[in-house]
Amino acid sequence: MFKKILIANRGEIALRVIRTCKEMGIKTVAVYSTADAESLHVRFADEAVCIGPAPSNLSYLKISNIIAAAEITNADAIHPGYGFLSENAKFSKICEEHDIKFIGASPEMISKMGDKATAKATMRAAGVPCVPGSEGILKDYKECLKLAKEIGFPVMLKATAGGGGKGMRAVWKEEDLEPAWESARKEAEASFGNDGMYMEKLIEEPRHIEIQIVGDSSGKACHLSERDCSVQRRHQKLTEETPSPFMTDTLRKKMGEAAVKAAEFIKYEGAGTVEFLVDKHRNFYFMEMNTRIQVEHPITEQVIDYDLIREQILVAAGVPISGKNYFPQLHSIECRINAEDPYHNFRPSPGKITNLHAPGGHGVRIDTHVYSGYIIPPNYDSMIAKLITTAQTREEAINKMKRALDEFVIEGIKTTIPFHRQLMDHPDYIEGNYTTKFMEDFKMKPMEE
Repeated sequence: MFKKILIANRGEIALRVIRTCKEMGIKTVAVYSTADAESLHVRFADEAVCIGPAPSNLSYLKISNIIAAAEITNADAIHPGYGFLSENAKFSKICEEHDIKFIGASPEMISKMGDKATAKATMRAAGVPCVPGSEGILKDYKECLKLAKEIGFPVMLKATAGGGGKGMRAVWKEEDLEPAWESARKEAEASFGNDGMYMEKLIEEPRHIEIQIVGDSSGKACHLSERDCSVQRRHQKLTEETPSPFMTDTLRKKMGEAAVKAAEFIKYEGAGTVEFLVDKHRNFYFMEMNTRIQVEHPITEQVIDYDLIREQILVAAGVPISGKNYFPQLHSIECRINAEDPYHNFRPSPGKITNLHAPGGHGVRIDTHVYSGYIIPPNYDSMIAKLITTAQTREEAINKMKRALDEFVIEGIKTTIPFHRQLMDHPDYIEGNYTTKFMEDFKMKPMEE
């Protein structure tokens, strides 16, 4: 087992990893930028190393600084969390070259599954259902137009190196295709330094449902059932739940088997997520694979009583998995609490938290790194907490979430708490009747005086 793990991340996920390491008797090293000197992950780690100024490219994305921090503290493993370098094949490779275990996918696996066009081709070979579309990257607009006519409008253009909705365009008719092609390529080049595009048939009324998998070094994999992530804004998830209210036992079995087949076909090692689009007829199609821990992993942990970070560490240390598939025994919902103003188009709201009261009680979990007096820097993702409620039924989990949101007080900044509170009262959400288009029609009710 590892003696010391460096966490190459910040905020709530860094703190989350530190907690599991402490329970396992493993020493921890926090890294931080100058903007995060007062963050709780710095305070609770056994050691902490400043790796640069506030901008991510000079700190959390600076591979040389992170490797140097691991070497001076004698860390024998690095946990990358999510975001930042968690799916960076070069970083995984450099860790390997420095004899530091990267607690995540191998460089080859990240390369294979990180490029979406390659991932799709791999999944087709594995016999996993894929959305009709291009076999790989489109070489030019002429090929793009030809394919669009073949598979039929509407279509979705996607950047092969994309993420967070960048380089994506839905196109409903032929005359809109060329302008969408040009603007998507420009955005992809500016965001990722790669303007490669591929195309898929646009799935109407889709739900975004992902399957959590874990694979070990022997090539064996298991699944830990699904999470429904369909409530999104600009392709960013706002809330997630498990089990999905749209799921049937038959569909759960089929999707679980497809995800395990995908993981075993590529001999995947570590925790990962196979993401699917599911249409209104419950046909499911492979979308992408995330070769890291997900933001929403706590709801899976809650419904099957399973520490996913611990499992990541064990698998990285060579411990085989049981091979057993897991199914939800309870119902769990996660609301991402962001420092954003939902009454003004979710604009960011960094600044000082002047007062904080966190909810508690049976079935309430909060993953956060903030506290009263904490200053939220403007340099990073706006998520400051995850509020998770777990109960015997979906109705009870929603009612518990309402109560917990009513108790959650964060003053000094704007947060998305009011949005989530309104969401929990929305008739379509209560009925489980939502798709990835849900937020297009959602309107915040005026603020109560």
